[in-house]
Amino acid sequence: MKISYNWLKQFLNIDWDPNKTGELLTDLGLEVEGITAFETITGGLKGIVVGHVLNCEKHPNADKLKITTVDIGTTTPLQIVCGAPNVAEGQKVPVATIGTTLYTEDGEAWKIKKGKIRGEESYGMICAEDELGLGTNHDGIMILDQDLTPGTPCADVFEIENDFIFEIGLTPNRADAMSHFGVARDLRAGLIQQEIKKELITPPVTNFNVENRSLKITVDVKNNESAPRYCGLTISNIIVQESPDWLKNRLRSIGLTPLNNVVDVTNYVLHELGQPLHAFDANKIKGNKIEVKTIAEGTKFTTLDGVEREIHAEDLMICDEDKPLCIAGVYGGISSGVTENTTAIFLESAYFNPVSIRKTAKRHGINTDASFRFERGIDIQNVEFALRRAASLIREITGGDITSDIVDIYPKKVEDHEVFLTYEKINKLIGQNISGETIKSILTSLDIKVKNVSESGMGLAIPFYRIDVKRQVDVIEEILRVYGYNNINFSTKLNASIATTSKFEDYKLQNVIGNHLASQGFFEIMANSLTTIAYNNYSENIKDEHSVKIINPLSSDLSVLRQSMLFGGLEAISHNINRKKLNLKFFEFGKTYHQYSEEKKEDKHLSLFVTGQQEDANWLLKPNKSEFFYLKSSIENILSRLGIDKTTSAPLNNTIFQEGLSLKVGKQTIVDFGIVQSSITNDFDIKQEVLYADFNWETVIQLAAENAIVFKEISKYPTVKRDFALLLNNKTTFKELYDIAFETEKKLLKEVSLFDVFTGKNLAEGKKSYAVSFTLADENNTLKDKQIDKIMAKLRSNYETKLGAELR
Repeated sequence: MKISYNWLKQFLNIDWDPNKTGELLTDLGLEVEGITAFETITGGLKGIVVGHVLNCEKHPNADKLKITTVDIGTTTPLQIVCGAPNVAEGQKVPVATIGTTLYTEDGEAWKIKKGKIRGEESYGMICAEDELGLGTNHDGIMILDQDLTPGTPCADVFEIENDFIFEIGLTPNRADAMSHFGVARDLRAGLIQQEIKKELITPPVTNFNVENRSLKITVDVKNNESAPRYCGLTISNIIVQESPDWLKNRLRSIGLTPLNNVVDVTNYVLHELGQPLHAFDANKIKGNKIEVKTIAEGTKFTTLDGVEREIHAEDLMICDEDKPLCIAGVYGGISSGVTENTTAIFLESAYFNPVSIRKTAKRHGINTDASFRFERGIDIQNVEFALRRAASLIREITGGDITSDIVDIYPKKVEDHEVFLTYEKINKLIGQNISGETIKSILTSLDIKVKNVSESGMGLAIPFYRIDVKRQVDVIEEILRVYGYNNINFSTKLNASIATTSKFEDYKLQNVIGNHLASQGFFEIMANSLTTIAYNNYSENIKDEHSVKIINPLSSDLSVLRQSMLFGGLEAISHNINRKKLNLKFFEFGKTYHQYSEEKKEDKHLSLFVTGQQEDANWLLKPNKSEFFYLKSSIENILSRLGIDKTTSAPLNNTIFQEGLSLKVGKQTIVDFGIVQSSITNDFDIKQEVLYADFNWETVIQLAAENAIVFKEISKYPTVKRDFALLLNNKTTFKELYDIAFETEKKLLKEVSLFDVFTGKNLAEGKKSYAVSFTLADENNTLKDKQIDKIMAKLRSNYETKLGAELR
């Protein structure tokens, strides 16, 4: 939120350094994220002076150029080459001297330098109004008042306002501070605490006067729940034109573009008092009647941005006798807006239900300054005053007449919220005694009324606009932020209790595996848990009825909680591939969410994503594609790191994989992994193979805690390795060889590994060759050749008998 310092000064007569003011606002809870200087004319006309054209002659080498001699108040007049058709002797003109910086409409800076134009020297520039930022005219140079003295800085001739703009990071609960007046109110409270008493100046409405009652528009509020208060009046005989400079400067300083004097006033009051207003062209209101109501579902309505929208049955609309005119509190209609031909308006000021406005704005994907404030809750008691303020300004600026009494439909008046605040609660929460007088002063400065005072506390009336102050603790927070957190004493002693936790806590294992994966070249990602329901169509294992739906989604792409970790990872892969990052290894710890008939369930997962080459290409390593077994090795390393090694594999029945495996311990599934269906990756614009693993993290933690880690001494006796080259049937797996080996020798066999696979024309059809290494060791003795030969013979016999293997 942008706040103009000069605008603040209209409500508080202060002249503090902006940085000091920013510090105080931050201490008050209105965090100032930055302060920027603002000038109504970029550059502030520095280096621009009044010049008197003494001579003006035709350029000898150019038909459209002239050579002028210009007095700028210095000892020697300047020679300036000028191409403007209207330059003439005797004129007073603005001159940009050498070294002056001018700015284009886009804000680009360029400097005036001494130069030669068609052979003639030029020592400056006579400027048009658009070159100075004083207007849009570029038909010729700007002619100044003849009474001006040469050499007078143009910054003294034109009213240039210098300002400072505070960028405030406003928290959603502080709806009361969404205006300059609201910020000034807080600033006053902070100044009082520093013993600087300043009066809060309320914007004047003294010139509000109903000239006649010639244009009456009746108002019928059919939905008081969505519109608890609705005010309006008419203003006639207006002239819609450009706003005066002071008004345009105020709006430009906070980043708004002036449109016309009527719309500019409504925007001005919005940012001055925090009350949104809307002006309707009165001549376009059929039957001189306004109805505040809901209309039929699916009604077409075109808003001011030219977009045709379908109205929802719960959208509150402002209508006339025949048609809708405006989406209440959100956006006006194109057919009823103020134009340069408008001569009379109906000015609306209302309080709309925050929940109703929030839902409507999100349904239509609209976020306006008005909806932003209505959604958070404005001051219902300020609705009529803001209307008077805006009407007074429009009447003054447009020359119009107020031609109706104020219509104020306010059937159920709200009351201030009452809270009893105890001193005991204050001292307990703050940890320090604050005097009753100081507390009372702070509360009064915040417009919180102290109705009664007793020995135990105070009875308070909280203004309705402080929607975030409902309980004792809320009031204490208000006291503390104004009193100053920096003024609270703190202890020099720190007490802490030592927590004893299991080494198998989720976060500890997550850090262990996260660091392990990072050391293997994986990068951690964090995908959004909100996703689109359209992803459910990719797998029969993901069902719509199990989706946890968001009640008020920000968009259709964020309408449900994810049932699978896959799609967030694919989005990240697609994003990187589109930026020429083709070799990717990602991991993510996160949750999936499911809605079952009687309960909602969330499950913790670890997901791995691998695509492209294992390593980026370089002079030493050849490209090595990330394939299925690379992912499998990464998975086994994770399980090994956690002490989980007794796993079995089973075919995977999941339609997101074109081929894959499931690793289990007993009946518990630890991880599903494999190659993602190309039909899915293609939809994410991924043209390369993607490998994906999905760990059931809660099961992993459980199994890791059950596996005791056993330490033993390293054997002092050597190990022995023997190899077999076996000719096998093509369908024989290494796992079969592995299992038979340990069934054959359980005591001395320590490891079985596959180090070569060969298939080709030199082998019989349907055959393949495995080169298998066996590691043997005895922890108590040195193995003898006789023992080794006996084991190897037994292994060979079992392979021949059970698998039909042949020794090559």
